[in-house]
Amino acid sequence: MSKIDLSKLDLNLLVTFEVLMTEGNVTRAAALLGRTQSAISHALERLRVQLGDPLLIKTRESMKPTPFALTLIEGVRPILQNIQRVVTPLPPFDPGTSTRVFRIALPAFSSLLSAVCERVHTAAPGVSLEWITPNARAAQAVADGHIDLAHLGGAATLPHGLEVQMAQPFSWVTFVRKNHPALSNWGVNAWTTWPHVTVNIGNTVPNPIDEAVSERGLRRTIGARISDFSGVAPLLAGTDMLGTFPPLALADDMLMYGLSGLKPPLSLPPFASRFFWSSRLANDPANRWIREIVIETYTKLQQAAEARLTEPSSTELCSTPMVRTPRRRARRSPHPQ
Repeated sequence: MSKIDLSKLDLNLLVTFEVLMTEGNVTRAAALLGRTQSAISHALERLRVQLGDPLLIKTRESMKPTPFALTLIEGVRPILQNIQRVVTPLPPFDPGTSTRVFRIALPAFSSLLSAVCERVHTAAPGVSLEWITPNARAAQAVADGHIDLAHLGGAATLPHGLEVQMAQPFSWVTFVRKNHPALSNWGVNAWTTWPHVTVNIGNTVPNPIDEAVSERGLRRTIGARISDFSGVAPLLAGTDMLGTFPPLALADDMLMYGLSGLKPPLSLPPFASRFFWSSRLANDPANRWIREIVIETYTKLQQAAEARLTEPSSTELCSTPMVRTPRRRARRSPHPQ
C-alpha cells in the first residue's frame, strides 16, 4: 500500500469510521453523529478511496470489518481519545485543595501584601505565594512562564507573548516623620534641602520624580537607596529623611510609625503602571484565579489610599483621615441690640 498523504485525510472520516466499527450499522451511526445516512455512507466511501481498502462490508446482519479495518481501529481509537483529552477544556481550579506555588512580581507594599495573603490563604490554605521584587528582567520571566503575574511602572517596551492591563496611574505624596523640622516651613526649598530615601525597583526605568525635578532645574539630595518598600517607614520614622512615593506604598504604615503625608511642593506628573501575564497562561484557571485576586485587591487599596492622601484641601495630609475643625461663629448677644 502506498503512503497516505495526511494533509488530505479528514479527521472527521476517522471519527465516522470509529462509530461505524462500534455500531456496525449506518443508521445507528448516523443517529449517534447527528448526520444523515447518506452523509455517513459518503464519508465511508471517501475513506475507502483514500486508504485503498473496503474497510466495512455490508452483510445481511451488519457491516463486517476487513482485516485491515480491524488493524486500523486499534490505532485510531487511542488517537481519537488523546485528541479528545487534549482539546477538552481545563477543569475548574479548586483553591481549597490546591498546593500550587504562585510567583508574583509586585512591590511589597505592606497593605497589599497582607491583604492578598489573607484572601489567598482563606480560600486556598495549601497555596503558597512567592513575592518577587519587580525589575526589568521580570517581564521576560513572565513571558517565559516563570512568573505568574507582574506589575511594572513606566512605559518600558514589553516582550512579545504578554497580555497587559493598565492600572490607575500613581499620584505622589511626600512622607515624613511627625514633628519633622520641614513641617514648619514646607515648600520647594525644604523638599530639595532635606535628604530623600528612594526604592530601587526596575533600575532601567527612569525615576519620574528625578526627571520632573531636573526639568525644573532643581536637585534633590538622596540620603539612602534601598531595595524594598518594607524598610521605608521605619527609616523615615527614625531620621529626618523624606520619602516621595505613591499613597499605596505607605498609607497603612503612617499611624504605626508616626508619619505625616505632605503634598509635594512641586507638580509631579502621574506615573503609569501595568499588570501583565503570559498569553500562554491567560486561560489557565489557576492563573486567572490568582490575578483576579491580586488586581482586584490592588485596585481597591490604591483607590482608597489615593482618596485618603491626595485631598487638595490642605498642604499637610494627616496619618489618619482629616477631620476639619468647624469655624467658630461670632457669639451673639443673648439680648439683641
